[in-house]
Amino acid sequence: MTARTPYFGFAVFGAFWGVWGASVPAVRDQAGVTDGQLGTALLFVGAGALPAMQVAGRAVDRWGHRATAVLLVSLGAAGVLLAAIASDLWTLSAGLALVGASSGAADVGINSAAGSVEQATTRPVITRSHAVFSAAVVFASLVAGLMHGVGAPVVTPFLLVGLAAAAAGAIVALDAGDGVDEAQPPGVGQASRPSRPSLRLLPLLVVGVLAALAFAVENAHQSWSAVYLVDVLDAGAGVAAAGPAVFAAVVAVTRFAVSTVHTRHASAILVTGSAAAAAGTAVVATASNVLMAQVGLSLAAAGTAVLFPTLLSIVARHTDERARGAATSVVTTVAYLGFLAGPVYVGRWADAVELPGAMFAVAALAALLAVLSWPVLRALAAGPAQWASRSDDPPRPSPVESPRDQPAQ
Repeated sequence: MTARTPYFGFAVFGAFWGVWGASVPAVRDQAGVTDGQLGTALLFVGAGALPAMQVAGRAVDRWGHRATAVLLVSLGAAGVLLAAIASDLWTLSAGLALVGASSGAADVGINSAAGSVEQATTRPVITRSHAVFSAAVVFASLVAGLMHGVGAPVVTPFLLVGLAAAAAGAIVALDAGDGVDEAQPPGVGQASRPSRPSLRLLPLLVVGVLAALAFAVENAHQSWSAVYLVDVLDAGAGVAAAGPAVFAAVVAVTRFAVSTVHTRHASAILVTGSAAAAAGTAVVATASNVLMAQVGLSLAAAGTAVLFPTLLSIVARHTDERARGAATSVVTTVAYLGFLAGPVYVGRWADAVELPGAMFAVAALAALLAVLSWPVLRALAAGPAQWASRSDDPPRPSPVESPRDQPAQ
């Protein structure tokens, strides 16, 4: 596998979700559903994703990143199928369940690939890959918006993503090796089944909870920023639509900018990022005009940008290559729960204390992450060096660490 594998994977992943975000109104109209019915159908994304993420981790460990190639192609095909068949609530829900399953599985595959390449090259591949994702979201959403604006069929941008997914899948498959199962240890043929990975669930679940807090804050802004600008600050539709785009663009720029910061400073990165996210969200909550709200959104975006990639880098450093898929699936599944919960969390608080109060509640989540990050990572550093390995692996000594470096492990 080469360094281009995660970059191609995240580019396709971002392009898909950029197209989806810009196509939601067109898909809704084609299916003939109300906003309430659309909300119900969107629940099937999570219903499909959560079980698929667990299966994907085992598949990557068993078959290597040839499985990731298949998952990327499946994601592109699922998008085309969704756009082609969504004609009522039932077909829309079925299509979204398929999209959720393929998306969740591909998410695990490409994050596993990024972790593998980062450990092999010692380069900040995870952060840069996530930056590619964010940039692809912005670019694809703009292209899809233009296509829908000129009256192109709903399926058109999904077809383009499907072709891109097929090309990326072919490249990833070629990079995955010469037919020998890269997930197996040297000298083990394909006829032999590798042992099941041995997972230390507690540290993986703890990191997953931190990632869930990060995702809850990030998706709260992505899902509600346009609504906030319209309902609270009386912004026009065009200005409001720029809210999520600005957020995603700042995330991409920040990830490229900080990708050279070494993960031994993980605790400092997490504390600083979550504190910036809390401060930016508080600015949004108190903003009296659109410009100030956009400044707050940009600060919150810069803060949240560094959180999940840093946590994945920590997991990669504690994970054996042949068990990375299973470990990644645990962390990403727990993190995804936060992604799903973030918009709901805002909605519940908005009903109780209106949207500005809900933004303060989001700021509280970011502040909680800032408080927890340092002591939690320090406690994990005192534990075993390996969180995921094969049961047939020989014992590995814990790395020698200085007290200053401990929180980053």
